[in-house]
Amino acid sequence: MQHLQRLAVGMALMLSSLLTGGCTTTIVLMHVHQKLTEGDPEPCVLLNSVDRALQVRCGAFVPGSLLAKDVVATSAAACPLTLAARDARLWPVLPELLERGAQPEHCEHSPIVALAQAQPCPDFAAASAASVQAIRWLAVADARGIHHDVVRSLSCPSARAAGLDGVLDEWQAQGLLPTGELPFSPLGALHPSHLGSALAQRLEAQGHQARAALDSFDGRQAPGFDEALRTGDTAALDWWLARLPELANRVPASGPNQLPWIPLARVLTPSFMPDATQQRGTVDYLLEHGADPWQRLPHEQSQTVLGFARQLKSPLLPLLEAPVASRAAPEPPLTAAVAAGDAKLP
Repeated sequence: MQHLQRLAVGMALMLSSLLTGGCTTTIVLMHVHQKLTEGDPEPCVLLNSVDRALQVRCGAFVPGSLLAKDVVATSAAACPLTLAARDARLWPVLPELLERGAQPEHCEHSPIVALAQAQPCPDFAAASAASVQAIRWLAVADARGIHHDVVRSLSCPSARAAGLDGVLDEWQAQGLLPTGELPFSPLGALHPSHLGSALAQRLEAQGHQARAALDSFDGRQAPGFDEALRTGDTAALDWWLARLPELANRVPASGPNQLPWIPLARVLTPSFMPDATQQRGTVDYLLEHGADPWQRLPHEQSQTVLGFARQLKSPLLPLLEAPVASRAAPEPPLTAAVAAGDAKLP
């Protein structure tokens, strides 16, 4: 197979030479080449400059290699800016695409939104200054970039280290984050680690409220309180509970077809927190802030949080039993169906 691939590439090189020389054997060679490469990706040497730059398999991008005519003549399935933005390996291509006339408004989907949804907090610090500037320009130049997931991405630690959070400050200063007019809450969109920022303070002074961040929104990244809970960010949880202390026990439904949920039960679910070492500390935190293990699960009223922990055989069960040991009310018995059922994410 490798021999055939090398042969195909060699013939592709030969063809590119013969096509410019008018050789009469070209048609025959083209037919043979098509048979050999049927179903394979097109050889890099036959791609135009933009298509070649957007193919990682074709090697590192060579600055100065893009032709302006190829920006609009690309055969790529998606917009070149979108393809380059959402893959950090292709960020070096972004500045030259913009220099050659690529525009985000020509893309069906916003390139900066595509980046934020593909990589919530990529390693912006590893990008060149030119690539970071190109990413910043994509956020500023495309009105569609004012989006929940973009706010989350541009306020994450890596983005702040690269200075990209300045875009959010500019949006707020320019009145582009108006109260009650966006399809998302800027406070809920901020990365949990950015809730103590001057930007968050200005958003609250402007009239944005934490409660609005509990509503539904158009985006792929988790709501702000969920993200703080999932990552065990106690500083962010302090921010939320200072404004909405009831969240320690219950988070309201975000829409008409949703159910409320209990943070304590969700944290106990093994798959919820990506860093398992944060689980015990977060359970401790919730209990200290009034979380009640005797609460019944909204989706399964015959089950309590404590019963859910027992069903999971959670190693944190002693933590949950300690605060309720002196209570007189016994836990309701589990039904056979509940005891035998799989543990579900509350």
